[in-house]
Amino acid sequence: METLAQFGDGGPGPWILLFPVIWALVIGGGITLLRRTVWRGRRGPGWPTTVADNSPITVLGHRFASGEIDEDEYWRRLSVLDEQFGRTGKGGAA
Repeated sequence: METLAQFGDGGPGPWILLFPVIWALVIGGGITLLRRTVWRGRRGPGWPTTVADNSPITVLGHRFASGEIDEDEYWRRLSVLDEQFGRTGKGGAA
């Protein structure tokens, strides 16, 4: 009966089992690399929000967009927030 490990007769021996393991490590490493770099920015709605989404300037913008405050109040409050958080430029653009 011929076996995989025909080492004495000139066959590949047990080292042939190492190649599928190497390929599995290469594929697994490639997927891990892609998940850590390329796919990192593609987070769906299930991911928690960041701190920047809950900043006072963002909340103020949402209130202005929804009509809770008018334009004069928006600019007045934004100028105070810009001074407090050290942002420059009109509208808080850095």
